[in-house]
Amino acid sequence: MAEIPNISDAEWEIMKVLWRKSPITAQEVVDQVAEPMSWNPKTVKALISRLVKKHAIRFEAAGKVYYYSAAVAEEECVREERKSFLKRIYGGALSPMLAHFIQDEKLSREEINELKKLLEQKE
Repeated sequence: MAEIPNISDAEWEIMKVLWRKSPITAQEVVDQVAEPMSWNPKTVKALISRLVKKHAIRFEAAGKVYYYSAAVAEEECVREERKSFLKRIYGGALSPMLAHFIQDEKLSREEINELKKLLEQKE
């Protein structure tokens, strides 16, 4: 498996667009993120360029138009982010993280039952 690149918060916004629909042009990416994020189109294109350099996205040229698509799967990136967060914040220990989330968040009966099922499956 190829190494998953470190993707910044801003780059995640670009990746989300590409995971939803690919291949698309840079202009289509701009159209989807520039206004909601209050970004200049040049900012969006710079983020695309950074992601290409990181090998997170790839492109194909069709004449003068470039079509971009994700080069890494969303689930792989989410998994790496989860591992990085767990390591950075909780020293890699899962139990303290789960304890904090469970104590700090209001959980519905459904969510509690779902968590119980997941834990039972792990036994």
